[in-house]
Amino acid sequence: MNISFFRKHLRFSGPAGALAVSDDDEVSRRLAMLIVGECEGRGATQAAKQFHFSRQRYYQLLETFNANGAVGLALEPRGPKTDYRRTDQMIRLVIRHRFLDAEASAEVIAQKLRQQGNPISQRSVERIIADYGLQKKTLRA
Repeated sequence: MNISFFRKHLRFSGPAGALAVSDDDEVSRRLAMLIVGECEGRGATQAAKQFHFSRQRYYQLLETFNANGAVGLALEPRGPKTDYRRTDQMIRLVIRHRFLDAEASAEVIAQKLRQQGNPISQRSVERIIADYGLQKKTLRA
């Protein structure tokens, strides 16, 4: 059985018909690259080049596919998976400090928390204060 993937038309084609692939379907595009490289015998370099991936990325995707199947080819969000600085405990501490001293600036609160062994930046404290609406009120004349 001979199955081909035509990048120009974004479709898989075989003796019994064709299957269209959406242009923004990254999983199908990655799977097509692996099919071209592994099943059509074109190899990693040629398949990766055809699909605008590096050879290294080809092998990373192949390893992921072998371990997890097509589900492993899905795009995953980059960056931290959790908000490791602004935890629930840290938010409670910032709010507590804000209520204990309403005149304290974010810089002072951050400094106090760091002195207590809590790694937090001034900007994180500012974000917590803004998220919970704890900014100082300004009087208008």
